[in-house]
Amino acid sequence: MIVLHQIDPIALSLGPLQVHWYGIMYLLGFAAAWFLGRSRIRAGRLPGADTNAYGDLMFYAMLGVVLGGRIGYVLFYSFGAFLENPLMLFKVWEGGMSFHGGLLGVFAAVAWWARRHRLHVFDVVDFIAPLVPPGLGFGRLGNYIGGELWGKYTQAGWGVVFPRAERELANLDPAQLQAQYAAGALDHFARHPSQLYQATLEGLVMFCALWWFSRRPRPRYAVAGLFALLYGLFRFAVEFVRVPDEQLGYLAFGWVTMGQVLSLPLVALGLFWLWRSRSAPTLQPQPASEAA
Repeated sequence: MIVLHQIDPIALSLGPLQVHWYGIMYLLGFAAAWFLGRSRIRAGRLPGADTNAYGDLMFYAMLGVVLGGRIGYVLFYSFGAFLENPLMLFKVWEGGMSFHGGLLGVFAAVAWWARRHRLHVFDVVDFIAPLVPPGLGFGRLGNYIGGELWGKYTQAGWGVVFPRAERELANLDPAQLQAQYAAGALDHFARHPSQLYQATLEGLVMFCALWWFSRRPRPRYAVAGLFALLYGLFRFAVEFVRVPDEQLGYLAFGWVTMGQVLSLPLVALGLFWLWRSRSAPTLQPQPASEAA
């Protein structure tokens, strides 16, 4: 069934203050990581860290997500505009976040935290990797609610009409859109809901796979490797039905996108880390009462 997207991206308005669904999705992602991580800390899955230390880790990781995501978006997707106006880096209210930049930001935060607590950085990365997919899933739901990052046109019965994506629909009010939709006049505007594809693959599927895989102690690098491999493959695949960023378009061959270019190193790193885990030590859980 073709769906007409008419979701208000603003969840709540309190005078001049507007709470966007996208911000709420970020909070849900951080909340999920917080509660899941605390349960793993109590189970002794990161010896040398207690719940207070984990709280610090979450704070630094949140900064890494926000700062890395914004800086990554500007450098990877809007570098030309940044050179013309460097202040755009701080205009976060205009939107624009990069997963790959956020990942680098989180890795930097984790490395700094691990050094302070004298832990191997990949023991920490392996610990937090299963906590990330819920945030990715919520983030993609936020993209869908906001009607952004839509897919290509499709004849599939589950297509979604995104009015923001079509110039022909820009001047129609909600009632006019609904009337044309009911008459079937908008069916040819149906697009792949690529945001929901990503929410399912990067959020639900990756979480189930990583949570199951990490239930048993695994050699160092293994969980991080599986995370990188799965994300890289899923993102590369969905990019085939997702419209590339307007300011970049396709980078080569009429189909290669920046998202795919940035995902290939993750696939390579995932394979390398999984290979390296074969000869790496395995961190054994330690009861919470013994943790520092």
